[in-house]
Amino acid sequence: MSMEFEELAKLRENPSEENANMVEFTDEEGYGRFLDLHECYEKYVNLKGIDKVDYIAYLNAFDQLYDIPKEKKTAEYVKYVQMLLEYLLDYCTRIKPLFDYNEELEKLQSEFEKQWDNGTFPGWPKETGGALTHSGAHLDLSAFSSWEELASLGLDRLKSALMALGLKCGGTLEERAQRLFNTKGKTIGELPAHLFTKAKPGKTGKAKDVEKMKDIAFLENQVYHFVETLSEQRQATKDNVQRKQARTEGEREDSDVEVTEDESEEEDDDVPYNPKNLPLGWDGKPIPYWLYKLHGLNINYNCEICGNCIYKGPKAFQKHFAEWRHAHGMRCLGIPNTAHFANVTQIEDAVALWANLKNSKEQERWKPDTEEEYEDNSGNVVNKKTYEDLKRQGLL
Repeated sequence: MSMEFEELAKLRENPSEENANMVEFTDEEGYGRFLDLHECYEKYVNLKGIDKVDYIAYLNAFDQLYDIPKEKKTAEYVKYVQMLLEYLLDYCTRIKPLFDYNEELEKLQSEFEKQWDNGTFPGWPKETGGALTHSGAHLDLSAFSSWEELASLGLDRLKSALMALGLKCGGTLEERAQRLFNTKGKTIGELPAHLFTKAKPGKTGKAKDVEKMKDIAFLENQVYHFVETLSEQRQATKDNVQRKQARTEGEREDSDVEVTEDESEEEDDDVPYNPKNLPLGWDGKPIPYWLYKLHGLNINYNCEICGNCIYKGPKAFQKHFAEWRHAHGMRCLGIPNTAHFANVTQIEDAVALWANLKNSKEQERWKPDTEEEYEDNSGNVVNKKTYEDLKRQGLL
């Protein structure tokens, strides 16, 4: 036994070329079959303002960085994204030794620049239009045609929008609404100086903020690319974690021993017999055909707003109206994703419905010239326009 230990010690001190080039994986990674995101998960749940989720929910949504508001993307968030990106790059180079990251980075950079300039990158829309959108306030004035409609939002909402612009937020409800409505269609530089509570922010500071946001968005773009590349390992990781959570402690120990013994058998059984191309269940086998038909998975739904994306089954089709892809498509059309547009999948239909909604809203708007009533000395009640005409003619 002592001779064997001496030989092992010599191999550790002077490893051969084969042992020196051996790729190391953690126990969770299973020799490159699964992802080990536990450290990234702990970093994520400790971010401020982020909802706490379990590990399986994190595996389903760790690439949905576009759902996190821009104001929550702080320095700690940047460290988290960098940590996640470093792990995905390291893991990808271990399972794919011939992976050329520099070449992929050049392609990603060129595609990202086009998306950023066009304002189509997920989670970072192009800031154009009025002063509110220019400063990042979450209030779209294009849907309001008068300050009376803005007044219906209430004092608190108007105050938050004015504070986001750096404008004076005091006064009555009417004064706040008029002050905010005067910013419609204007940039920060076009607003009068007396409306601000302090000096306007400099252009250099704003340019630095834009560069910081662009750097964060490029980090997110790299994460999206690696997640798409490692989609198979990600799905296998979710299945593996769910299986482990459903087992007892003794079953987990037995399964760990069986994994090392039955690797060759599992490789042969990776591709199940599936002539009808049915979806796979939790056990990795095709679901029954009657269940496939029961859920309507044989019916395809096409959505033009989502870029002609096809959804299988009515459940997935109804669910996609609240997901990011459909909301992003509606945002690109300049249409709010409200309940009025449920089950609308054609761009032409959505645009026509939005025009009808705006026309009906314009007709319902209160018109003081014809609806405001005045009373003369004789007790006759007339509208404002008629009253002013009689007054100018000296008939009152």
